[in-house]
Amino acid sequence: MSPEPVAPERAVLDKAAHENFPVAPFFLPRAWRADLMAVYGFARLVDDIGDGDLAPGGEDAVLLGLDRAQDGGTSRSSAAESGGDRLALLDALEADLRRVYSDRAPGPRHPLMRRLGPTVRRCGLSPEPFERLIEANRQDQRVSRYESYADLLDYCELSANPVGRLVLGITGTTTPERVRRSDAICTALQIVEHLQDVSEDLRRDRIYLPAEDMKRFGVTESDLAAPTGGASARALFAFEAERAGGLLNEGAPLVGSVHGRLKLLLAGFVAGGRAALQAVAAADHDVLPGPPKPSKLSLLRAVGATLRREG
Repeated sequence: MSPEPVAPERAVLDKAAHENFPVAPFFLPRAWRADLMAVYGFARLVDDIGDGDLAPGGEDAVLLGLDRAQDGGTSRSSAAESGGDRLALLDALEADLRRVYSDRAPGPRHPLMRRLGPTVRRCGLSPEPFERLIEANRQDQRVSRYESYADLLDYCELSANPVGRLVLGITGTTTPERVRRSDAICTALQIVEHLQDVSEDLRRDRIYLPAEDMKRFGVTESDLAAPTGGASARALFAFEAERAGGLLNEGAPLVGSVHGRLKLLLAGFVAGGRAALQAVAAADHDVLPGPPKPSKLSLLRAVGATLRREG
């Protein structure tokens, strides 16, 4: 059983309540809930670093050792030591990940990484999915536009698909076919999130809509900066939403391949994506005023429909 989290650990874990899908719902076995929250804590922390959501010089940077000389005896610049350098923070997080997999004392520095350790050992999780999530956030520092849909899929292979593979690892249900279905679901959920967050991402100088699609629909970056979407922009958003829906349908048979409470959990992931897409459609595909969010009732209905269809 994991210890009661403290700040800044609690600040990260509390964000689970605002996701499109249930992260570690009450009906799961306690061990699974603890393991899923440990993985969520890592994924959320790495995203917060990559998005620049951590306060410069804040407690997370100190916990990761950026106020001291780094491993190997080299020191960070003053900007890195203050937490202002996202790449330095990602490097420090990766170093802490290596400590999770090391038997040498003193072990991981950050409380979220210490929480991850028992999960890694209990479930036999390899470091690769965690490393891919870190690399995705490094890529966010270098790449702010994607030319093609294929380029975006490559990004999702780093930023989203590792999470589903970790869920399969935690629940002991990994097979090649399930991994394939899981990848489709996770990529779809990433595209849905990008669709909901077009305006927010643009404020960060990032666009996750393929440039080839924007050109096809005659949508410019200035169109994305508008307070509401015009007809061309909404047509583009509808096109990307249809793509995400197709991926969800491709991955949904994963739900029927498992049993018991895991079936309900995976149905929740699929249903979260479908309910979010329904909210986007209900907004006439205008995501620019703010992210359309599904209600709890619509999410429950989507879970029921997914179970009936895939059960």
